Amino acid sequence: MRILLTRYWFKFKSNTVSELPPNLLFGCGITAYNEKDALYILGLRVFKGLKIPEIVTMEEDVDIGGLDPRHVIPNMKNYTLRGVWFPPEYG
Repeated sequence: MRILLTRYWFKFKSNTVSELPPNLLFGCGITAYNEKDALYILGLRVFKGLKIPEIVTMEEDVDIGGLDPRHVIPNMKNYTLRGVWFPPEYG
């Protein structure tokens, strides 16, 4: 049995450096089993158990080619594996 993973791209209502953990102004990319798993990884790895700020968008099956070519794409980790792939320091 093969378990499929899905890429998610999160954007947050907060858009200032002081309101978000480092390097989240562009958003956050997570590959997970489903939406619930993606939110679990987001809370555990990125926000480390703290309250997650309001999520403005959560794009499922995000097209990697449509992400920022100057900041996001060159700094992504492997998006085919379960976990955080952008920003890379949370992976």
